[in-house]
Amino acid sequence: MTEPVSAALPQTKSQPAVGGPWLTEARALIALAAPLVLTQLAQMAIMTTDIVMLGRLDKTALASAAIGNTLYYLAWLIGCGPAAAVAPMIAHIAGERGLDRAKVRRSVRMGLWATAITCVPMALMLLEARPILIFLHQDPHLAAGAGVFVGWLSPGLFFALGYQVLRNFATTLGHPRAALWVMAATIGYNALADYALIFGHFGLPRLGLAGSGIATTSSAVFSFAAMLAVIALNPSLAAYRLWRRIWRPAKARLAEAFRLGMPIGITMTFEVMLFNAGTLLMGTFGAAPLAAHQIALNFASITFMVPLGVAMAATVRVGLAAGQGDLAAARRAGFTAMIVAAGCVSLAGLVMVSLGRQIATLYLGGHTGADLAVVALAVTFLKIGAGFQLVDALQVVGGLSLRGLKDARMPMILAGAAYWLIGAPACVLLALVVGWKGVGVWLGLAIGLAAAAAMMIARFERLTRPPGPG
Repeated sequence: MTEPVSAALPQTKSQPAVGGPWLTEARALIALAAPLVLTQLAQMAIMTTDIVMLGRLDKTALASAAIGNTLYYLAWLIGCGPAAAVAPMIAHIAGERGLDRAKVRRSVRMGLWATAITCVPMALMLLEARPILIFLHQDPHLAAGAGVFVGWLSPGLFFALGYQVLRNFATTLGHPRAALWVMAATIGYNALADYALIFGHFGLPRLGLAGSGIATTSSAVFSFAAMLAVIALNPSLAAYRLWRRIWRPAKARLAEAFRLGMPIGITMTFEVMLFNAGTLLMGTFGAAPLAAHQIALNFASITFMVPLGVAMAATVRVGLAAGQGDLAAARRAGFTAMIVAAGCVSLAGLVMVSLGRQIATLYLGGHTGADLAVVALAVTFLKIGAGFQLVDALQVVGGLSLRGLKDARMPMILAGAAYWLIGAPACVLLALVVGWKGVGVWLGLAIGLAAAAAMMIARFERLTRPPGPG
């Protein structure tokens, strides 16, 4: 069964261009991006709740969670590739003459299948977090705490990724607020679970790091179940009957989920693992630099949610235009998103420079000499982070605009080159050879992001360039 595209998404060319096509595109992009940005911020609020509560437990717990998360997010990113592939797959279907519900259903179903398949080896890896971190020369005491923390995160991996599949389904079909309401509810659930299980309130035992892991896993299950309920209660989404023939394979869609998803997952992994490698390198300088790094990186990640939400909207807008065969509209959608994202992060950078000390003190409850040393380092890192906000925004919008074109393999290669042939050596050179330690790590990260931004934008420009005369 098919339905008109307008039932799912705003058209790219059926409406008159009031104010010109670029302003029309900007309005459509912002309308889609706004709830996506809020949803991303809500997801970061959950992570920030964990970090703040662990910071108030003690800085050793915070540092253990920081290095433990390097492994967890490696697993999450690899598994997230097939989940992310669902958005461009559905967007291209929506750009065709009629929105085929059966094709959409098969895309979602195979997205869940591919996610489940990738979760199995990733969850097994997480159970070996302690020996892996010790092999990577992390402090044995911190590695032991991280092993406990990550061990409790592993059962929730599929539910965290399954939520992303369902979220991309709802968002691409024009219902981005569905995921926003789910994340808003999950914030409250996670905060209560953290408070109860980390510190031992409401008659529950005081579990510390283990309690944080249990709270995060149960929050993943909660968000997945809540997303299923929201879809079932929304007539437009329930009409797709996602669970119909859930066990029946759709080989072409499964292959596409892996063909697009694995390069997408690896591309995201290249970037995030550069940051995680920076975290591990920072861990060799001691607990205080590592805690300061985690504070600054967490806040920078919060501000990054704005351009990331814009970039996710760009995937849908570019994908819809590409499905319609309108290359000019796809080009306009991508470059509009870059302009919007750049404007947003410029404001975020000003906040990081001017309010660095106030930001850092939010994460630490005490005023001891050790806490003040962490705050001072975090302020320095935030100032550097403000400088790479712009290139970070441009690289993510460029990369996700390419995703909307179903261009996944070459962005993966470009990301590998930018982050690991340019960014990682810069981190090592500046931190260890030059001797700038944490400052060198952050400057190296900025260099890698700038290289990625230049490469992604250049490729998008080339792929969407109008054909020459003749």
